[in-house]
Amino acid sequence: MSLFGEVMNAGTGRNMNGPALPMKLLKMVAAAIGLLIVAVIFFNYIASITRIGAGYVGVEIVLSGSQRGPSEIPIRTGWVFYSPLRSQIIEFPTFVQTVKWTHDLNEGRAANEEMSFNSKEGMEIYSDVSLSYAIDPHRVPDFYVKYRLSDLDVFTHGILRDVVRNSLNEVASTYSVEQIYGEQKAEFLNKVQALIQQKMESVGVGIQQFGFIGAPRVPAVIAAAITSKAQAIQDAERARNELAKTQAEAAKTVAEADGEAKAAVTRANGEAEANKIRQTSLTPQLLELRKIENQKALIERWNPNPKLRRVSKRSRLRLRSPGSP
Repeated sequence: MSLFGEVMNAGTGRNMNGPALPMKLLKMVAAAIGLLIVAVIFFNYIASITRIGAGYVGVEIVLSGSQRGPSEIPIRTGWVFYSPLRSQIIEFPTFVQTVKWTHDLNEGRAANEEMSFNSKEGMEIYSDVSLSYAIDPHRVPDFYVKYRLSDLDVFTHGILRDVVRNSLNEVASTYSVEQIYGEQKAEFLNKVQALIQQKMESVGVGIQQFGFIGAPRVPAVIAAAITSKAQAIQDAERARNELAKTQAEAAKTVAEADGEAKAAVTRANGEAEANKIRQTSLTPQLLELRKIENQKALIERWNPNPKLRRVSKRSRLRLRSPGSP
């Protein structure tokens, strides 16, 4: 029976062409799977794309080994297209990396990674150290050619750690334990950092910071002796400062007394000179005049007589002009 151009089974009413539709669907699914497999193979083995984020630099390494030096290794950033069959992209961080090597299992890695080195006397010193470094983005090919590493932790806790330990021993061989433990510690650390930088310069690794975490660890007897000596030096310096202060105060007191004495002598000399001038200025006539003036003042006070005042005036004139009649 035919209905709308379709052949129907009279007994079941099913489409006689029914099996043809699933077959087409199966073929389409199979084709899609085949394309997907081809795409996976293509993008994993023939062509691939990756993105290198900010703070990272990638280098494209030819798997055939035809690259002979850093100048032949291209630097990649951003979106990168490459063929996995031909090359490999290795990323390196270019931001500052900080590592701590300590005996404390809760700081740094969960292992005793303290540094040990020997002083000029052969004394073994233990210390916890901290180091910060960064790779120059333009020198990443040099870094890769030198070490052929794709994992930076292998470099940090292997190669770099050995360089730090060797540099500590080289510099410490010229310093006594007292100098390293005491006042020349900063100078010692600066020299160690400079030596590490010198050894890492060729691969573009810049040392940003290097130093002890806490004080270096030496035998207790040595530490006590160094501490006692430092305390004695501080006490001696304090005593010198107190002596200098006492001497300064004494000198000030002497100077003040000397100044007072000189001032007193100056005042006495001035008074003597004034008395001398007064003595040379006193004449008999002047003394007589002063006597008469005093008498006149008494007379005028008790008997204000004009005649007596005129006599007194003539007497004064006579005293002032000895040659007059």
